[in-house]
Amino acid sequence: MVDVIVVGGGHAGVEAALASARMHKKTILFSLSIENIAKMPCNPSVGGPAKGIVVREIDALGGEMGKAADATAIQFKMLNTNKGPGVRCLRVQSDKLAYGKYMQEQLLKQTGLEVREGMIETLLTKDGKAIGVKLVDGTEVYAKTVILTTGTYMSGKILLGHSATPSGPDQEPTTNALSQSLRDLGIQTFRLKTGTPARVKTNSIDFSKTEPQPGTDGFVSFSYDTKEIMPLAEQVLCYLTYTSPKTHEIINSNLQESAMYSGLVEGVGPRYCPSIEDKLVRFHDKERHQIFLEPESLSLDTTYVQGFSTSMPEHIQDEMIHSLPGLEYAVIDKYGYAIEYDAIDPLQMKVSLESKIVENLFTAGQINGTSGYEEAAGQGLMAAINAVRKIDGKEPFVLRRDEAYLGVLIDDLANKGTKEPYRLLTSRAEYRLLLRHDNADTRLSGYGYEIGLLPEERYERFVHKQKQIVACKQWLLETRFTPKSEVNAYLQQIGYDNLSDGTSAYDLLKRPKVQLAQLCLLLGVHYDNDVMEAVEIEVKYEGYIIKAKKEAERMLSMDKLKLPVDIDYANIDNLALEARQKLDQVKPITVGQASRISGVSPADIAVLMIYLKKR
Repeated sequence: MVDVIVVGGGHAGVEAALASARMHKKTILFSLSIENIAKMPCNPSVGGPAKGIVVREIDALGGEMGKAADATAIQFKMLNTNKGPGVRCLRVQSDKLAYGKYMQEQLLKQTGLEVREGMIETLLTKDGKAIGVKLVDGTEVYAKTVILTTGTYMSGKILLGHSATPSGPDQEPTTNALSQSLRDLGIQTFRLKTGTPARVKTNSIDFSKTEPQPGTDGFVSFSYDTKEIMPLAEQVLCYLTYTSPKTHEIINSNLQESAMYSGLVEGVGPRYCPSIEDKLVRFHDKERHQIFLEPESLSLDTTYVQGFSTSMPEHIQDEMIHSLPGLEYAVIDKYGYAIEYDAIDPLQMKVSLESKIVENLFTAGQINGTSGYEEAAGQGLMAAINAVRKIDGKEPFVLRRDEAYLGVLIDDLANKGTKEPYRLLTSRAEYRLLLRHDNADTRLSGYGYEIGLLPEERYERFVHKQKQIVACKQWLLETRFTPKSEVNAYLQQIGYDNLSDGTSAYDLLKRPKVQLAQLCLLLGVHYDNDVMEAVEIEVKYEGYIIKAKKEAERMLSMDKLKLPVDIDYANIDNLALEARQKLDQVKPITVGQASRISGVSPADIAVLMIYLKKR
């Protein structure tokens, strides 16, 4: 008997296994193959819009993905730097081989964690509770909690042209029995689809016909522990090309050959990362589509053709690839394909990621209907935290929507569900100005320390940084400039007139183009770069941040109103029929959670509030 069994060695499984072991619980991670743990079967990158902030949040809570991404990145790029701080984010091009090796090493050296190879056939239960797993060889292993992080391996099917082959990614084994064992327990599953593009030999690409995409000049990182990154001069380039009229002609004339349009596909594909066939059908008026060429590893001569996912037959993929500028003579190393798999209905899980159907069973990653390495890793971490807290008899750890993108992600899944691969977007977060790249540690480090995942030394550095932020703000408030101040020379340089009245450095910093680093330099004051970044954002966007916090506080007041466990929605007068059905299905814990369920209107919430007052 162990404390936690984690099934699956993908990005969710890695974070779950490390977290539970680091929280001093005896843990076993089952993976089909140790050498494929933390594999990147799709794009060789980490981060991007919303996702990059999730990686920062994982790191602030004490997870591993940020450290791994920094240590194995071959290009660092800060995105949306010319936009507001609510959408700025980091994306790194990863060495996919080095990333996997890094994570494998972390797992194998982790105290309290055993890594085993094997395929799980059945979830073992007793009296409605998960008690362990059964392997295909008949071995039974028992645990207090089980975390399923199976990715696309449950009833996986590779789709290419008119052929469908039972398989996991890259022709790895798949399991049909596990899906059936979940359905036998009353857990609903549904089919989803995702896909991947071809990989081509890098030395066969004519990069002179493409546009170089360099990294960011300067220090940027996911982890607050990272002190050094690969210098810009050593980082690799990515490249941008576009589809051509010939590309569109080939695809449009062969749509019936694609698994997407031949009637072979049962599952629903991703709306926000569609196949190239789907792009041309849905956006038929667009003359061309961006295609990014991304190196996969310093140890490989292969390039990932980002934005060109397809399930066309191989001979048509040859034509498609050769129609792209710069790839006329490209040699395909591996063809693209679509993959279909089983996922569970996330409306059947609690916001703690525990199943509502089977107690002590937790799920994380693509099995919950999400897409993306980052979403998976974040769920894995949260599932492990709550599995451990369940064992210890503690309340679940649930992040609010105004506290983290992880809170938005899990709240969306548990309350709204999904019928397609769910991708986290900045537009899904109503408080995105509060959920920034720069302040993930401010939002979550206290939780990470309290939970037991953030080490003492790391927490002390965080506390020191917070004190520096307070001190810097106080210095800005106390420092005043007069009309005769030397700051006028700086103001003239950036297009402002001389001061006509005295002003504080705090108010001066609110002006566009005025930089805190320059004010510090002018007055001979020093603060760390991350402190100056945080202060400058908080000062310049102070009004917007205050407004967002007030809105979040209003929602928090609704989240504090608990709903009785035994509430019978069928007997509440004036509730809409759809609201009754959805509320009974989701079983929200609070009025705030109820208000975010699809199909529950403000009028229904008003009825609930009246019912609670009467009760």
